[in-house]
Amino acid sequence: MENKRQKAILEIINTYVIETQDELIEKLAEYGVVCAQATISRDIKRLHLVKEPSSGGYRYVVSAKHGSFDVAERLQKVLREYGTGVDCSSNLVVFKTMPGLGMAAGAAFDSMNVEQMLGCVSGDDTVVIVMRDNDSAQIFCEELSEICGKAK
Repeated sequence: MENKRQKAILEIINTYVIETQDELIEKLAEYGVVCAQATISRDIKRLHLVKEPSSGGYRYVVSAKHGSFDVAERLQKVLREYGTGVDCSSNLVVFKTMPGLGMAAGAAFDSMNVEQMLGCVSGDDTVVIVMRDNDSAQIFCEELSEICGKAK
């Protein structure tokens, strides 16, 4: 849902002049996405939206510092560069990193919208990802293996 909502937000601000969070909430409702103001505030921060001057007022735009923000691309980069291995047991996925990079990998996982992920715990060189069930852990482990090029 978060990913769908954020895509809708980006589409809306690229199509309409949106000056306030209330206007954004109303437009999202027209798109069939109902959410609270606190959710919009978090999305604005995560999407790196800023207000810029626009014909006598202001409008939300994606910050020029971040361009088109692609979290999936960032995660793939982290996995390829930091990952040394991945395996799973039951509903747990264990992602191994180079020493000192576990926290960065964990932060990348936390920023993703992995539907079946309940959370993760990061150490110096290991991230334990708790999935909702065994099947989703197995699937996620296989996906991570493909992305980072590391065999289970």
